[in-house]
Amino acid sequence: MLLFKKRFHAGLVDGRVTRTFRVWEKPHVKVGGRYRVHPIGVVEVLAVSRVALGALTDTDARAGGFESKAELLDYMAPVAKAPLTDATGVFDVTLRHAGDGDRVSLALEDTLTKAEVLALQARLTKWDGRAPWTMTTLKLIKRRPRVAASKLAATLGRETLPFKADVVKLKKLGLTQSFEVGYEVSPRGVAFLKAAASLRRRPRVR
Repeated sequence: MLLFKKRFHAGLVDGRVTRTFRVWEKPHVKVGGRYRVHPIGVVEVLAVSRVALGALTDTDARAGGFESKAELLDYMAPVAKAPLTDATGVFDVTLRHAGDGDRVSLALEDTLTKAEVLALQARLTKWDGRAPWTMTTLKLIKRRPRVAASKLAATLGRETLPFKADVVKLKKLGLTQSFEVGYEVSPRGVAFLKAAASLRRRPRVR
C-alpha cells in the first residue's frame, strides 16, 4: 500500500499527479511495483530516484499535486524527522494510476501453469456459447487500451451496457482492469493471451 491523502486522489486518477516526494530513509517502493491506494485502486511506479530538496522546482511540485515548491515544503515539513534544508535528500517517485484494483492480487499474477490456461480457456468457451466474444473482447482491449467502452462496443457493433457487463466478467477472472476511461488487459490477461496463442500454434502429435 502507498498512502496518499484524499486531496491527491482525483489527480492520480486523471493523470495530473504523476510524482510524489517522500522523506524516507530508504525507498519503500520499487520500479515496476504496483501499490494499492485506497479507495482509488492501484498505482504503478515508473521511476525512483533520490534527489536533494534544493534541486526541486515549482514544476516538479506541480507534478506532485502542489501549486508551488513552497507549498510542497510546507506539506513535507511536519513529517520530516529533522528540519528541511536544500541538502535534505528526498525520494522522487514517478507513477501512474494503474486501474481500479478489483481482484488486483489475481490480476497481477503473470505466470500461469498449463492447467490454469486450460481452465481459463474452458471458462471462456462456456461463456462464448454460440456467439464467441471473449477472445475478441480481450484482443480489442489489448489493441485499444483506455478507450471509452462506448467506442469499443461500437467497434464490435454492440450496445455499450451489455459490452461493459461482459468486460466485468473478464475482470472477475483477473484478465482485465478498469480505469476512469476504458480498460487494459491485466498482466494475468497478457500472460493468458500469450499462452493461449502458443497452445494454438503447437503442432498435433499423430
